[in-house]
Amino acid sequence: MSNSTLRRKLAEKAFIALCIVAVVLPLVVLLVLVIDVAIDSAGRLNWNFLSSYPSRRAEKAGILPGLVGSIYLIALTAAMALPVGVGAAVYLEEYGRRGRLANLIEINIANLAGVPSIIYGLLGLELFVRTIGLGRSLLAGACTMALLILPIVIMASREALRTVPLSIREGAYALGATRWQTVRQVVLPVAFPGILTGAILSVSRAIGEAAPLLVVGALAYIAFLPDGIHSPFTVLPIQIFNWVSRPQREFLNNAAAGIMVLLLTMLVLNGLAIYLRNRLQKRRDW
Repeated sequence: MSNSTLRRKLAEKAFIALCIVAVVLPLVVLLVLVIDVAIDSAGRLNWNFLSSYPSRRAEKAGILPGLVGSIYLIALTAAMALPVGVGAAVYLEEYGRRGRLANLIEINIANLAGVPSIIYGLLGLELFVRTIGLGRSLLAGACTMALLILPIVIMASREALRTVPLSIREGAYALGATRWQTVRQVVLPVAFPGILTGAILSVSRAIGEAAPLLVVGALAYIAFLPDGIHSPFTVLPIQIFNWVSRPQREFLNNAAAGIMVLLLTMLVLNGLAIYLRNRLQKRRDW
């Protein structure tokens, strides 16, 4: 074996080892953080914590308004962002013509997906709260979060549509189907697993966002449940932020318990996305 070949093999092994370290090290750090949070929250994770309202006494405080507010907010956000995002992706991928305008739109969508969430909060404050006059309501927060995840939904949906082979479209056209029939009855069912996965992952990201909602005006302390889309609200990340900012150790334990609830919710959504994708993928292969 020549020296150059030996050096190449050593370099390859060193690169592989570096990649393994790059994968394992963040996982170890994440595991340590999760274990630490789980230990701190062990005494507070119970039904009373989930069904109680916030209180000045840490032992009586709960996350019910934040949990219900998060559910309402995510439901409204998904109802507004997913149809618009999927529709925009279908138009851009199936109907839009290739050219400078299409390239400009794609670049802007990609840029919007990387904009910090606080910028969307400022936009929502000016547009929805002040200009349109929605106030600091649940609807204003949902509109802001819909803007936040809309570029991600569009990009994920377009990638799913691109995975549909061109031969399937051409086969539908050969049988006399119109473009709309081809998109509705052939392309969308095939791309649906990828679209659904992107949608759930986008919504799971919105659950953990706090900065845009703080700017829009979500309350840090609330002792009632939202009674409509124009009601004041709070969400789990803001409730956790409120507890973390307090000096008492008991409130920090409450924050750890809230983090575990939020983490479990996100894991459930991500697991649901993986399950549905695999199930629908197998059905499509049949």
